[in-house]
Amino acid sequence: MPIVKLNATTVLTAVCPPGKAKIDLFDEDIPGFLLEVRPTGNNTFGLRYRDDHNRQRQIKIGNAADISPSEARKIAQRLKAQAITGRNPAQERKDKRNIPTVAELSVRYLEYAKTYKRSYDIDDRYLRLHLLPRFGRLHLDQLDQTQIMDWLASKVADGYAQATVNRWQVILSHMMRMAKKWGLPGSERNPLEGVKQKECNNQIERYLTPAETARLKVAVDSSPNTQLKYIVALLLLTGCRKRELLDARWEHFDLERKAWRIPMSKTGKARHVPLSDQALAVLEQVPRFKGCDWLLPNPATLKPFTAVYNAWDTARRAAGLPDFRMHDCRHTHASQLCNSGQSLYVIGKVLGHAQAKTTERYAHLSQETLLNAVNLAAEASGTDWAEGV
Repeated sequence: MPIVKLNATTVLTAVCPPGKAKIDLFDEDIPGFLLEVRPTGNNTFGLRYRDDHNRQRQIKIGNAADISPSEARKIAQRLKAQAITGRNPAQERKDKRNIPTVAELSVRYLEYAKTYKRSYDIDDRYLRLHLLPRFGRLHLDQLDQTQIMDWLASKVADGYAQATVNRWQVILSHMMRMAKKWGLPGSERNPLEGVKQKECNNQIERYLTPAETARLKVAVDSSPNTQLKYIVALLLLTGCRKRELLDARWEHFDLERKAWRIPMSKTGKARHVPLSDQALAVLEQVPRFKGCDWLLPNPATLKPFTAVYNAWDTARRAAGLPDFRMHDCRHTHASQLCNSGQSLYVIGKVLGHAQAKTTERYAHLSQETLLNAVNLAAEASGTDWAEGV
């Protein structure tokens, strides 16, 4: 076991004796620091040490052709210090190499999410289109809180809704929590743990006026997507969610009782939607396809639409309503219920809200109805009490 001063001269002049596979030259200053010399000239620096179980270990520092002796010496001193304090440098390096990337974690996460999450497809889309292009190549231990939050802020500046960006934050944070639960290396620190989502103003709702409704009807009636006119009409007449309607089957409708049973709503429970006479009239016009149980399938596949955005976007722009989202059909239905004098309790029941506070966003519309009611009551008295006061 030759002991020498491992310096540039030693590295340049070191030769493996004939007939040997390799020789180890140990440094005289740092115990265990060595240079493996091979006949091929592919010499490498390493460190031999004992772990906390007193087992001899050796870890490679680097090729002599790629790293200088002084640089290798510094690394050897750091690794030696780790070994002295009970850590295992070789195992730590192995663990580090096994740290998955965000893209690799996403595969396992989506398989897990598919088993319980109804919005699995949304997580899949957000990961594929937004999160993975930015963070997919990074290993879990490379994720940085400031980097992530700056990127999320830039997406809001680019025009994405704060609620959507918050959803990306939730997905990434949840992935890291699951990685830690699964014991994956690199997940010991969740960079998003404890980071609050930025508030988003979801109280600003868009409602259709009667004139806008008429324009929208003309536009959807003219759409190349022959199902769009039925989709939009039923969204406006029932206040249901888009996915609830696109996934609806004929068997869910009891036309005699004027009721639609949604077997699984956003709240995780079944709910019943009352059907107005207009809604029933629209349902009577909806075409039925032989051997197809879906209410509004894609005529080309006889399966539910995965999306109708392109047809919808064309129609709303043709109607002069570029800012009107499909989900705003639900808000329009709620506003019409309010303006017809219905209570927030009734509105919440129709829309299937699990919490009363969700319905309270429409309270200002109810106030307008109440004001109209008291003004009519004052006029009905036949006396102007303000006159002469």
